Amino acid sequence: MYIAMNRFKVILGRETDFEAIWKKRNTFLENVPGFIKFNLIKGSVQKDHALYASHSSWNSYKDFENWTKSDEFRKAHAGAGKHVSIYLEHPIFEGFEVIV
Repeated sequence: MYIAMNRFKVILGRETDFEAIWKKRNTFLENVPGFIKFNLIKGSVQKDHALYASHSSWNSYKDFENWTKSDEFRKAHAGAGKHVSIYLEHPIFEGFEVIV
């Protein structure tokens, strides 16, 4: 299994806006081969941001990689740049192979 995460530092006071974007967003993941599950998770709140992560689980790294090259990926990420004003910095990607 493979886990893909993007960490977002959301400017304080913009958390509701960020969450609304994700609640309304169509991820186009439901029919992607190898996709298992998606969660948007909220972490700690710091003095200048709230930490969030998009967390998706895949059968394999190859399935995730295929998703990133798909039309569904392009559709899911269309217009993502128009929300840069709510982020402290660019999202940080982290990928993990599940061992146990």
